[in-house]
Amino acid sequence: MIKIAKNTLWLLILFSNIIFAQAFLASVSHSKISIDDQFELSFTFSGDNLNGLKNFVPPGMDNFMILSGPSQSTSMEFVNGISSASKTYTYYLKAKSLGNYNIGSASVEYNGKIYKTDPLSVEIVKGTTPVDKQKDEPSVDSEIAENLFVRATADKQRVYQGEQVTVTYKLYTRLNIASQMSVSKLPQYQGFWAEELETSKNILFSTEVINGKQFRVGILKKVALFPNQSGELSVTPFELNVPVLVQKKKRSNNIFDDFFNDPFGRGETVDYSAKSNKLKVNVLPLPKERIPESFNGAVGDFTLNSSIDKSKTNTNEPVSLKIDIKGNGNIKLVDIPEVKLPPGFEKYDPKISEQINRTGKIGGKKTIEYLIVPRTPGDKQIPGIAFSFFNPDKKSYVTLSSNPYTIKVAQGERVFEPDISGLNKEDIKLLSKDIRYIKTSGNDISKRSELLIFRFGFWAAVGIPLVALIGFVAFKKRDEKLTADVQLLRYRKAQKVAKNRLKIAQSLMIKKQDREFYTELSQALFGYLEDKLHIPKAEFSVDRAIFELQKRNIAQDVVDRVQKVSQKCEYVRFAPGSNGTDTMNDMYNELSDLIIDIEKSIVVKKNA
Repeated sequence: MIKIAKNTLWLLILFSNIIFAQAFLASVSHSKISIDDQFELSFTFSGDNLNGLKNFVPPGMDNFMILSGPSQSTSMEFVNGISSASKTYTYYLKAKSLGNYNIGSASVEYNGKIYKTDPLSVEIVKGTTPVDKQKDEPSVDSEIAENLFVRATADKQRVYQGEQVTVTYKLYTRLNIASQMSVSKLPQYQGFWAEELETSKNILFSTEVINGKQFRVGILKKVALFPNQSGELSVTPFELNVPVLVQKKKRSNNIFDDFFNDPFGRGETVDYSAKSNKLKVNVLPLPKERIPESFNGAVGDFTLNSSIDKSKTNTNEPVSLKIDIKGNGNIKLVDIPEVKLPPGFEKYDPKISEQINRTGKIGGKKTIEYLIVPRTPGDKQIPGIAFSFFNPDKKSYVTLSSNPYTIKVAQGERVFEPDISGLNKEDIKLLSKDIRYIKTSGNDISKRSELLIFRFGFWAAVGIPLVALIGFVAFKKRDEKLTADVQLLRYRKAQKVAKNRLKIAQSLMIKKQDREFYTELSQALFGYLEDKLHIPKAEFSVDRAIFELQKRNIAQDVVDRVQKVSQKCEYVRFAPGSNGTDTMNDMYNELSDLIIDIEKSIVVKKNA
């Protein structure tokens, strides 16, 4: 039998910045009840205060015997300057017969407005014997699992390759969390490119009713996933360690009965491992029919704009050609469209900048700016730029084209003027003469007998330009080879890119922007590993990086530090109170030392 409680104290989870709007909810202790057992029916109003609350009207309960009620209990809380209160009307009922029954809506008036609860359904089944109850007595973990769990949900179960699927991890609880939670294991996104979505630094709880039970619900984590392969892909569970305050069992069969009746919350702390469900996503391949020639794998919904800074110019004067791609989709993985130039133009490597929105649907803007230099005069036609993408909503390919540009190129002029500064009028007059006498006497001219080829100056004049030419050709070939080998180029620049990101992280640390600081640290480490280990950005994961490091026989302690540092950057979201400047500085130094050690290890292995 469930122990009857006259007064119930709803214990609120101790997190900062919890926001509650006015709500009136109904709940039952169990949705499936033995006919021999009594059960609890509660109606809870929650809001900022209870001053205007009156006129509670219960629903009809003709199918049940009212054993007691309504008893009333009030709870108030004041945290970080924010107050919240709730009032609960509780009945203890017993069913008259077997079957499925609906409990109608209750109503209450608050500040002149009527609030109603949603109807509830309960199933009354045949009772069990006391012996069976004792044998089936649940464990502490199983009872906690009914009242606290983590649930992972995906907004889509069926997507195209490259299409965004958003996974949300929520904590559902009816229990009191004793202290700070911690992450036990992060989910793995094998086969996906993952982008962390922005959520509140502190967990904001709302209220939901599930199977007749009222839960506090808060978002732990949101991730945008982009599948880079087709087929059925899985997302591993997210595991969270939650310290729960419970009361030791006494005479009751339920570990929470005495605890909920204890207004001081006395009990013991139990570390409970909450594990989310495993998700599966069915990924469809992109259609193979009617693929545009300019398609490079972009998936989403985009727009294309282009512009040039001038339509008239001279030879050897640069022209800026700018391309803007905007829209929803994984803007990071969008390849730059090909620009075809007519003969007589020289094109330099583009400058690329990105603005990414991570609040919900991943999207943003990618700007590509080319510097092109005309070398020959004439009217030059730059063809329109084509960009294609696959639109999952329309289930078809879309091709966008910019307008062509005509540039009128005039021959550049180089004007040389004589320097006449310091000359007097007589000198200027002499400039009009056909011949100016330089020397009138040749008495001091003598013939040299030494041949020029035996002089050092001759060979120096011939040899130095030759050596310089050979060196320049060798450097040019090396540079062209390096530019053509994208992987080698990324390998050489890996450490430099990481240093630049660490400088940004250092400035964020000074400004005490902890969330942005840890994000920049993660990107510094992950970007370095992508470039150094030749891992494509779309295929990068911590597990893949660890596998590549182990394949190169990197020391195990370095590999373990990679995993530890990457997890630390993620875990920090769940411990906002511990992220002081000292912690950030230690983390910065730890990651810097790690990159240096990886660099040394890879160089040593390569030379060996």
